[in-house]
Amino acid sequence: MRPTQPLGIKTNMEMSENTTSADTTLVPTDAILDHWSRQEWDHGVQIEQMEELESLAVRTQNSLYEIVILSGHRGEVLIRGGQFFPKLTPAHLAGSTLGGSFLKMRGIYVGLRM
Repeated sequence: MRPTQPLGIKTNMEMSENTTSADTTLVPTDAILDHWSRQEWDHGVQIEQMEELESLAVRTQNSLYEIVILSGHRGEVLIRGGQFFPKLTPAHLAGSTLGGSFLKMRGIYVGLRM
């Protein structure tokens, strides 16, 4: 009896004779540096372009956050919201990511993680 595999995952046994796992690597388009650098980046904000003490409301999948810009160029903010920030708390916002090694420095964008 073979262990069950999640949908969309193929084991070597399920691949054709001419295809091996080394021949096929699935990579999300957003994880390719050329694609990342060519993005228009019009679905978010860069905090270094914001005024000091300007505030943002950011809704994530689970929470609503208030972010007050102290120094956008240095990534210094006050943040309130979610489980971990019940009151305005000083923080450093490095930027947003898809979860890998690419970081959109000092940016907050739809679909990325702060």
